[in-house]
Amino acid sequence: MNILVVGNVLKDVYLNLDSRTENFETDKNNTKWLDIEFNASEHHFFHRNSSLGGAAISLEVLQKMGLSTAISGSSLRLENDEFTSTDPAEIYRYILIADGKTSYFVPSEYKNTNFTPPAEPVDYLYVDRSAELTTDAAAKIHAYLDISQNTKLVLYVRNFENPNLNDLIPRTDLVFLEENRERSEKKDALSSAEINPEKLVHISETTLSYQNLSETISVDRVDMLTHLSVYSIAAATILGGFILGNSVEDSLTLARVNIENSRLNAVLPLSEMQKIVENTSPAENLELIAASLVLKPKGILAADESGGSIKKKFAKLNIPDTYENRRDYRNIFFTTPDLEKYVNGVILFDETSKQLADNGQNYVDFLTARRIIPGIKVDQGLAKFDNSVETYTKGLDGLDERLKEYYIRGLRFAKWRAAFEIHLSTSGAILTPTTKAIEENCRILAEYAAKCQSAGLAPIVEPEVVYDGYYSIDQNAEITGKILDELFKKLADFGVNLRACILKVNMIIAGKNYETPSASEEVGQKTAEVLKNHIPAELAGVVFLSGGQTVEQATDNLTAVEKNGPFPWPVTFSFARALQDPALYAWKGNNENANQARQAFLDRLIANVEAIRKAQE
Repeated sequence: MNILVVGNVLKDVYLNLDSRTENFETDKNNTKWLDIEFNASEHHFFHRNSSLGGAAISLEVLQKMGLSTAISGSSLRLENDEFTSTDPAEIYRYILIADGKTSYFVPSEYKNTNFTPPAEPVDYLYVDRSAELTTDAAAKIHAYLDISQNTKLVLYVRNFENPNLNDLIPRTDLVFLEENRERSEKKDALSSAEINPEKLVHISETTLSYQNLSETISVDRVDMLTHLSVYSIAAATILGGFILGNSVEDSLTLARVNIENSRLNAVLPLSEMQKIVENTSPAENLELIAASLVLKPKGILAADESGGSIKKKFAKLNIPDTYENRRDYRNIFFTTPDLEKYVNGVILFDETSKQLADNGQNYVDFLTARRIIPGIKVDQGLAKFDNSVETYTKGLDGLDERLKEYYIRGLRFAKWRAAFEIHLSTSGAILTPTTKAIEENCRILAEYAAKCQSAGLAPIVEPEVVYDGYYSIDQNAEITGKILDELFKKLADFGVNLRACILKVNMIIAGKNYETPSASEEVGQKTAEVLKNHIPAELAGVVFLSGGQTVEQATDNLTAVEKNGPFPWPVTFSFARALQDPALYAWKGNNENANQARQAFLDRLIANVEAIRKAQE
C-alpha cells in the first residue's frame, strides 16, 4: 500500500524552563510571563529538545506500521529512526514547559501547502492536520482524484474556516474530525449534515471515538508529548490500522497505546504496539472505563427510568405516555448544548438505547460521538420476598446474553439497583431492612457485577436506602453502613475487581417524613463518615443518587459532602430527578418548549459541576 501525505513539516522546539531563575517576569496579578528579552547565553532550562511535527509525525507513524509513505513535495525520509531531508525547516513552533504547564508560541499564519501529484498512482491520499490548502492545491487534488479513481481520500478536518478543505469532504473515504472544547455551530452542522457518520472518526485530547466505539487516551507527559502530537499520532495510527485490515476497535486501541507510550521522535513500531495490546488485560480496560466515568467535576446522568416510572412522571403533567413522547423527552437531555462538558456518561433504559436521534443515529452512537460513555440499566425491577414486605431485584435470568448484546451495541457500563426501606417499630427500633434482605440483595448485586465484568462492562452497584420514610439521620447511617459492609464482602466473594466498579449510593439523610429535616452540614459530615468507614480504598469511585430530594437540596448536600473530603476515590453525582425535573416541567410534553427545557436542564448541570469545583478549591 502506498500513501501520500499532504501537509506541512513543522519544526517543534521544546524548552523545559527552570521557573526558579530569571526566565520569567511576574505581573501585578502574580501571573508569570516569559521574559522574551532574555539573553540566550544566560537562559536557564533543564533541557532543550527539537522535533519534527505536523506531516512528519504522520510519515513516521505510517512507516513504522510497515506502510510505504511519502510527503507530497518533500524529500523528508525516515531511516533508522532518523529523519533525513534536503528541505530547510520553514515553520517553527516553540513549546515552553514550566511548573508542569505547557504554553505554545506558534505562527499566526502557517505556510500554504502545495500539492504535487505523484508520478506513480498511490492507494491513499491523506490530507494531514497540518495542511493549509489553497484553492489551487485543492483544485489539483480534485483533478488528481478524477484521474486516479482508485485512490482513496482521507481528510483531517481541523480548520473549519478553510472552504478549500471543506470542499473535499464529499469525496472522502474517511474523515478525522478534531474535537476542541469550543464547538461552533458551523462545526456541529458540518459534522452532522455533510459527513457520513460511517466515515467519521472523532479525535479529542482525551477520547477517540468511531461510531459506537470509543477509547480514552492519556496525555499527561507535557515534557515530551503534547496535545499537538496526540491528534497527529491518533489519526495516523487509526488510518494505518484500517489500511492493514484491523477492526475499528483494534485500530482505536492501537492509537491509544501509541499515544500513551510514544516519546519525542519515537512513536512505536507496529510490533511493539501489538505486544502492549496483547499484554493488556481486559481488567485494565474496565478500570479505564470506570475511572473515566467518575472524572471530576463531571457526573453521570441517570436517564434510565423504567416504563412504570416515566409513566408516573408524565401523568403528573397530563402528558400521554407514548413511544414518541418518551423519545422526545430523553432527546431534550441528549441534545443539550455542551452536555459533554458536564457528564462523563449517561445511563439509558433499554427502549431508549434503541431509539434514534434527530440525525438518524441511535442514542448509543450519538452519545459516543459526543465523547460521552453510554451505559444501560439491566435490572428488571423489584419483587417481594415470600410472605414479606421487603423486596429483591429481578433480572439475573438471561443476563449473560443481554450483556453480550449490549457490549456489541457499544454500551460500556451497566447499573443495577437494590432498594431498602427503613421501617421502625412503635418503640423506634429498626424492623427493616432485615439481615436476610440485606444479604440476598447484596449477593444479587455482586453476582450482577461479576457478570458485567466478564462481559466487558463496568458495573455500577446501587444499594439505595429509600428516602421516603420515617427515620433519623443516625438510623440511616447505621443501615447504610451495614449494607455497605455486606455488599463489599459479597463483591469480594464473587471476585469483582473494585478498581473497575462504581458505587451509586444514597446520601446519609433523615427520611422525608421525619420530624427533623437534616441540615446540609450534617448530611455532609455523616455521609463522609459512612463512606470513609465502610468503603475500600481501591474502589473506582462513588456517585450519589438524588433519591427524591429537591433539586436545590441535592446540590446543597452534594456540596456539603465534597467539603468533608478528601476521599480515597472520586466522589461525584449521578442524579435523575434532581437534574431532569426542571426540564420536564418546562417541556410539559410540548416540543415547542424544548429549548427552554434544555436550558433548565443545563442550569442544573452547571450548578452541580460548579458545586464540586468550588468544594475542591
